[in-house]
Amino acid sequence: MRVMGISAICPTKFTSRGNKQHLKYPYLLKGLRIERPDQMWGTDITYIRARGFWFYLTAIMDWYSRYVISWKLSRTLTPDFCAESLKSALAKGRIPEIHNSDQGSQFTSDTYISVLKEHPEIKISMDGRGRCFDNIFTERLWRNVKYEEVYLKDYQSFEEAERELAKYFNKYNNRRLHQSLGQRPPAEIYFQNEQNQQQKNRLILPETLQTNPVEIYLKNTDSVYE
Repeated sequence: MRVMGISAICPTKFTSRGNKQHLKYPYLLKGLRIERPDQMWGTDITYIRARGFWFYLTAIMDWYSRYVISWKLSRTLTPDFCAESLKSALAKGRIPEIHNSDQGSQFTSDTYISVLKEHPEIKISMDGRGRCFDNIFTERLWRNVKYEEVYLKDYQSFEEAERELAKYFNKYNNRRLHQSLGQRPPAEIYFQNEQNQQQKNRLILPETLQTNPVEIYLKNTDSVYE
């Protein structure tokens, strides 16, 4: 088969290959304690199996909370879908102190780096070449996605894979409990500061404005559910 140039249809060993002409950035996470949301966002690419096809998945994850801020599925490994995922994450109004990726050409491309440089406050970090453990939390995310979703399904099309992954990430962010997070879901940790601020704001409101109108109605009405 090698002599004839025949090979199986399967994902290649590396989902992101480097480009020697692209600028590489140093790894900034060595010895760094991740202590708060948006201190560090990590990203990576993995392959997704479907019937007769292979698709590619990228995600932006907050390392502190394990919250998946954005994700994107693609039929190809061009940089565009990674840049779109990054734009989607940044459009939600929160900016990381550090952004970390591997040295794959998708993340070192002008298409991707230009999006990061629109926010000069973001420090760009990249894994050492061949060091998968530099991006360990994102690698753990891929393990969860594969064993809890992809390997249990038999996607028939790109649209089905995208639809089912959307359901999975919604569950992962909002309902999947993490031992490392004290048996709480990522969304609870990621949005904790916002929730605390909302609670403080409630304390200064008049009592009539603190009560949900539905609660007032049920309190003064005989409910068939009691």
